[in-house]
Amino acid sequence: MICFDKLWRTMEQKGVSTYVLREKCGIDSKTIRRLRTNENMETKTLNKICVALDCSLDEIAEYVKEDGDTLQN
Repeated sequence: MICFDKLWRTMEQKGVSTYVLREKCGIDSKTIRRLRTNENMETKTLNKICVALDCSLDEIAEYVKEDGDTLQN
């Protein structure tokens, strides 16, 4: 699973709120909710966040292996 826990730490370190992401970066409240629950995210959204936070992808997301993570044919 892709986990966005690092996003919240990076935002805190940089003093950026969810308000800033919504209002200044064009990320809607549904997307913020999806980030909080580690749901699927478009790469263009991840790009917007990296630009807004001036950071790399590994500062906002990481892969965390879960039981049952397998490739399906």
